[in-house]
Amino acid sequence: MGLWNDIKGSFNRGSSLTKLIYINLGVFIAISFAAIAGFLFTNPLIDENTVRFLAVPASLPGLAMRPWTLITYMFLHKDIWHILFNMLWLYWFGTIFLQMLDQRKLVSVYLTGGICGAALYILSFNIFPAFAGIVSESVAIGASASVMAVVVAIAAYTPDYPINLLLLGRVKIKYMALAILVLTSFMDFQVNSGGKLAHIGGAIFGYVYAMKLRQGSDLGKWTNAVIDWCATLLKPRKKMKVTYRRPPANDHEYNKVKADRQAEINAILDKISKGGYDSLTREEKDILFRESQSRH
Repeated sequence: MGLWNDIKGSFNRGSSLTKLIYINLGVFIAISFAAIAGFLFTNPLIDENTVRFLAVPASLPGLAMRPWTLITYMFLHKDIWHILFNMLWLYWFGTIFLQMLDQRKLVSVYLTGGICGAALYILSFNIFPAFAGIVSESVAIGASASVMAVVVAIAAYTPDYPINLLLLGRVKIKYMALAILVLTSFMDFQVNSGGKLAHIGGAIFGYVYAMKLRQGSDLGKWTNAVIDWCATLLKPRKKMKVTYRRPPANDHEYNKVKADRQAEINAILDKISKGGYDSLTREEKDILFRESQSRH
């Protein structure tokens, strides 16, 4: 259990960026095990149903039945290269993001950017004729929209931040973000067009978020408010501990308890007469205070 404890400790001590990456990796491992189970039991439905349960559907009836997928899809990957590049971009640009802004903003941009990406994907598939034949079966997965929101947000917030690239040297972050957006979202648009529409949705939110933030308005506040509310609901409440003092069984026991208490009080009073009130310990002061209250 040492490795598991190390992972838990790293997760608990880590930043919001670390936690986002860990959640993505955890879901990827779970999906991989589902795929292995489907293979071993010759039942591909195990893998397919797990993915469909978490992936966001393009069809509105499907979304109405699985509304949680607006969140879960942005942590879901099936391909190793898909999650590798998404997590690398998230780590590189998320690190810069945290140098300029705080962890709560990173989480809100990731989540809200992912939701905006899903919204543009769903809207487009239900509007444009090109998707009419596949809207009922299409689903979207991956953190790309969320990552694109982080990339564009920090690039728009601090456009001249320098990045050192191998062979190219120092490049401003705004040019790097623009290149990533064009290469991943507009090139070969017909291939994986649903995913690219989600990229664009995340990028649009990232840009608008940064512009509003520079004007003093945080568009992600509502996301943090929802997270705080959920955390409050899930946080276990402290149980009130009630203790009862057992009454003396008879007169002899009662007199003994009373004599012991009086001896304790006398010892405290004797200590005061020798060293003053300040010589008492905190516990002795409490005992003396309770005794004075009981006599009123």
